[in-house]
Amino acid sequence: MTHIVEDTLVRRARREAALALAIWLVACVYSVTFCYLNGYERTVDSLTFVLWFPDWVFWGIVVPWSICILLSLPFAYRLMGDEPLGEAVDSEEPPASDEHEVQHA
Repeated sequence: MTHIVEDTLVRRARREAALALAIWLVACVYSVTFCYLNGYERTVDSLTFVLWFPDWVFWGIVVPWSICILLSLPFAYRLMGDEPLGEAVDSEEPPASDEHEVQHA
């Protein structure tokens, strides 16, 4: 049986993607659950406002997604790596020379 060795770059990219997905999933599940439990079937009298938002919107959407934005900064600048992908290859072909053109020395 052959053991396939995964490239370090692929392994690191997969780990970064898994972390980003996990952060998104936690925030999404929290937001949907909190908003469902606190935003529906409320009386108008129970509605309060936090920084011009209804309380359930502020605590269920604004706060968790603001935390996601704050977490994305160290994630992007510290955890994500900019790895070289290999030697750059020019995609442009050299300009075709005209055989009939006379070159002067």
